[in-house]
Amino acid sequence: MEKYIDEVEFFGHPMVRSRHRNTIEVTREPNLTPRGDCIIGVRADKGLTDLSSGVREAIRTEGSELVMTIEVLSDTFTVRAAGSGRLPLEDAHEMVIRKSDFISPRTLAIRADAAAKDIPRRMVESLRSPGTRGLLRIEVRV
Repeated sequence: MEKYIDEVEFFGHPMVRSRHRNTIEVTREPNLTPRGDCIIGVRADKGLTDLSSGVREAIRTEGSELVMTIEVLSDTFTVRAAGSGRLPLEDAHEMVIRKSDFISPRTLAIRADAAAKDIPRRMVESLRSPGTRGLLRIEVRV
């Protein structure tokens, strides 16, 4: 089994609520509205199109498994999901981890075992501070 790894740095925002039941999102956008209840971080340093070619290719391999670790201060939260050959990985600004099989240009992974509402509240509280740095480590196994 081969592993491919990439990392995305992002920052907190006072409007981070992390209540969505089906998705987790990180965006390059600097602002967040109350409707963005799946967004856990803004000002990300990468969109889907910026991920390494090895990671992108691995995500698009049928049967690939993704292990995504969210790190905020000293806390971590892990989400497991699946890749798919149907994923276009075309969005330059956002990446969305989904519990469902829904695919759009913003989708990073499908069939995830967790959503924004599952992230520990201590991490969410930390992410309500704009200066808080977060890291999304994406590990793809094929």
